[in-house]
Amino acid sequence: MSDWNEFRIVLAVARAGSLVGAAKDLGHDHSTIFRWLNALEKRKAVQLFDRTSGQYLPTEAGARMALAAERMEAEALALDRSITGQDARLSGKLKITSSETLAYRILNEVLASFRREHDGIEIELLVDNRQLDLQRREADIAIRATRPHEGDLFGRKIASTPWTFYGSSTYLADRGRPTDLASLSGYAVIGWDSSAVAAASEWLAKNISPYAFAYRSSSLINQLMAVKAGLGLALLPCYLGDLEPDIERVQEPLDELTRELWLITHKDLRNTARVRAFFDHVGGGLLARRALLEGERVESSASER
Repeated sequence: MSDWNEFRIVLAVARAGSLVGAAKDLGHDHSTIFRWLNALEKRKAVQLFDRTSGQYLPTEAGARMALAAERMEAEALALDRSITGQDARLSGKLKITSSETLAYRILNEVLASFRREHDGIEIELLVDNRQLDLQRREADIAIRATRPHEGDLFGRKIASTPWTFYGSSTYLADRGRPTDLASLSGYAVIGWDSSAVAAASEWLAKNISPYAFAYRSSSLINQLMAVKAGLGLALLPCYLGDLEPDIERVQEPLDELTRELWLITHKDLRNTARVRAFFDHVGGGLLARRALLEGERVESSASER
């Protein structure tokens, strides 16, 4: 009879397709995973993975074991969520995931207010632009720019978040302002790294000449700093760019890039006391900043001038 650790190893390798990825998921080094997997295959007298060019592809036996492991994991996670969902204590840990731009611009201020009211709740913030899996408890709560489509997730819409191009005042004084979207390719453009899959990255690839890109970065915060330094124009969420005094919008927000910001948790956790408290307090704090999130601040300040 196999124990759960053997199933975990096979499932991690099957998901990652490599020992390095599995080791990261399990919190061990890849040489340890290599030894454990070889020992498991020897003990079972069956090959669980085909090794090809550094990739680990499940054999029929490996795929069956990984499928069984997924079912076992799903049952364990469902039980864990069910038990956690009955927790009435306003204490313990909450694992939150958010994009780097929201964490940088808005979230810490709101979290500080939350902690002043609920100092028994420990916040662990995972700043990650990937969508972490709430069903697997990679996070308890996500603040993400996509509407939840999975039926077992519960969400609250916070705002619509527009994006547009920004440039530094100095750069625009030297180069002039773009007259329309087509003219943007005549300027130095700051873009994403080649592996990025963000909607903004895809839009830039479709609409901006590849010869216009002068600088690329995987970090929107770094792109913001590049704009401030005068490296060129960058496509940024308005809540990130509007509060910077030395950069300006150069276009109206692009409708096709407007996203919905949602506060999301698993439905099994929504009645947990600390999750409810987070939704009430942090959700309210974000809603109080809706004007900034929806890009209204710059228009109001412009009319005052």
